[in-house]
Amino acid sequence: MDNESGTTTTELTVVVVLGGLPPSPSVAAALPRHDLVIAADSGLHGARALGLKIDAVIGDMDSVDPTILNDAQNSGVAIERSPRDKDATDTELALLYAVARGATRIIVVTGGGGRLDHQLGVLNVLLHPALSAARVEMFWDTAHVIALRGDASATITGRIGEEVGLLAMGGAATGITTSGLRWALDGETIASHSTRGVSNQLAAAQATVSLQTGNLFIIQPNALEARNEK
Repeated sequence: MDNESGTTTTELTVVVVLGGLPPSPSVAAALPRHDLVIAADSGLHGARALGLKIDAVIGDMDSVDPTILNDAQNSGVAIERSPRDKDATDTELALLYAVARGATRIIVVTGGGGRLDHQLGVLNVLLHPALSAARVEMFWDTAHVIALRGDASATITGRIGEEVGLLAMGGAATGITTSGLRWALDGETIASHSTRGVSNQLAAAQATVSLQTGNLFIIQPNALEARNEK
């Protein structure tokens, strides 16, 4: 795409598949066209199950099947092995790897599960400062999540009546304006402790959420189920 200076910016979409429970099989059909697939440790298993062409496996390899990992390496997949004693999770390392390769859009895929601290860590790391220049979203089991940083907007689609949650993360999210949702917001603020944005609904097949400052998670808890019902 062309920016205001007239130079060309290359769009690079990267899918990052995490370990834990297997991702929903319906994720494969929901993924857009992408340029790279990165597996975080045992995310290699999930990526293979989805039929994805894997470009790299990142992590300490403490939970991936060694035979499957060896097969991947023999087929030309890049293996970036880290020490087990480290200051970042395999998820964070995989996301930073994506950014280092110029990702402008990152789609995280996970079936969820595992330890609570790991699950919360996945949500936190979506807001890593190093990812600020990329559009970041996630398929968590059947849910779709967009990590929106102000000043920005996002468009979501789905069936009328489908649930949509808006959750502020890391502090207040201000200047929230929506269209196409049953309960509209107009330049309003949601505090990080507030549940005000939970259980909104689509009032149209397409909705827009804009944000002036802060961080906001836009969550469609049953996105993949709704798509399968269409």
